[in-house]
This record gives sequence, C-alpha cells and structure tokens, in this order.
Amino acid sequence: MNRLRIRHETGFRYEGQVTASYNEARMLPANADGQLVLHSQLDVEPAASQRGYVDYWGTRVASFDVLQPHTRLALTATSLVEIRPREHPVHRLTWEALADEVETRTEYVEQLAQTLRTEPPAELVGLAQQTLTAADSPCDAALAIVQAVGERIAYVPGSTSVTSTAADAWEAGAGVCQDITHLAVGALRSAGIPARYVSGYLHPVPDAEIGVAVEGESHAWVEWFCGSWQGFDPTNSIGIGDRHVRVGHGRDYGDVAPLRGVYAGPGASELFVRVLITREA
Repeated sequence: MNRLRIRHETGFRYEGQVTASYNEARMLPANADGQLVLHSQLDVEPAASQRGYVDYWGTRVASFDVLQPHTRLALTATSLVEIRPREHPVHRLTWEALADEVETRTEYVEQLAQTLRTEPPAELVGLAQQTLTAADSPCDAALAIVQAVGERIAYVPGSTSVTSTAADAWEAGAGVCQDITHLAVGALRSAGIPARYVSGYLHPVPDAEIGVAVEGESHAWVEWFCGSWQGFDPTNSIGIGDRHVRVGHGRDYGDVAPLRGVYAGPGASELFVRVLITREA
C-alpha cells in the first residue's frame, strides 16, 4: 500500500488584464477500486466560489468564475490518497461473448467510437488486426496491442502539443503519455474492444523515500473492457499499481483535461504547471 500526497499547481499568466474567466477543473481524485481519498482540496486565486459536481463520465469537476480583473489565474489541488495494488481478474471471453456483453451497457458502446484524437492510422489498424490472430482471447489481444504501441512510440517530452492527434504521434514515432494513450485507445477500438482514456498521476520513483517530495506530472493510461475494465500504462510498459492515482476517464484527453475555460481579455496566455508527489507511507 502507498499513501501519496499530490500537489498540482497550474494556471495561466495573461499578457494583459482579463476582465472575467469561466473555468472547469478536473484535478481531484475520487474513491475507486483500490483507491481511497483521505483528503482533497482545490484552491483558486483570485478567490472564487466553486460549484462541485460529477460529470457524465464520473469525474469530479470544480466549476468556478472569476469576475474581477486579473492578470494571473492560479489553481492548487492537494490530495492525500491511499493506493493498494489493483487486482485484474482473468477473463476468457470469446469474441462473440464480448460482442454480446458490449451490447448490454451504453458505457461499453460509447467507448468503441473513435474521436479525432484517437483515430488510428491504417498501419496501426493493421498491426492491431495482426495481433488479434495470435491471441487466445480479447483480454490477451488487448494487452498485446497496448504493449506493442508502447514499444513502438518513444516517450519524448515536447515532441507533440496538446492538440496533437494519435496519427501525428504515430508518424513522428514519438510523443508523451497523452499521445501514447490515444494511440492505444484507438488501436483497441479498431479491434472491437471498448477502451477509455484515463487521467491521473504516477509517482515516478518506484522505491521513493517516505517524506521526500518528487517532481511529477499529470499522467495518462488506458483501460479496456474484456469482461471487466482492465488497465495498463503503455508509456512505461507497466500494469496499473500502487503508484498510479486515478482522477477520471473519458473518450480522450478532451473529456478529462485538468483545466479548461474561456476568458474575456488579451488573446495571448501562458500555461504553467508543476506537480509534486510525496510518499507518506
């Protein structure tokens, strides 16, 4: 079991004075399988009243408006979470049984449709189809596909932007966790396996010292349905364990972006982000 404290600072610096901004933040984890939230808090500067709700996909959202002039918007999300190793049940569904199961719930069907971010290039679709023929079950096929994506795409910070698509990263052969996850999600969906984009945090040091704060970042990984939802981190080629803190999931990054909104003021702004993760137990 890991007990992790996460401090996520983000926001915008504007070139001039902003008269008003309207925002949504998805930065606080929720209780989930293997995950217990002991404390979570979101502070906003300039001060603003917050309206909390859970969105369609089950992610915690803080909505807030800043209606006073400001040149900087800053958010600090702090969370203390206990994480236990997740169990991944073994399923031996046939493809026919999976297809029947998918039709029973809307959430499975919704995670089969591609988005502009996840649409896979033809070469990746072919790779996914080849992998299916060598797998004994949909679960085995899904794991093999996401592992293949992780092996193919190099993790290179700065090689893509927040607007890059799966096809962009595939062509470049490089990307960040967002791109690698989009590729994995798109490949799985092309194979008829429901898949979703998961956002959260990963403690980057497997054997971190207790009480030592480590520079981290927002992270993303993939989950697929093959009898139950199962996950894998293709960026690091590891299963989802007690270093992963889940915030939310959706069809792609657009459903779980940590901060988004609109504002009235100068056109240019600069995003800043810092994440510190501390192991406390």
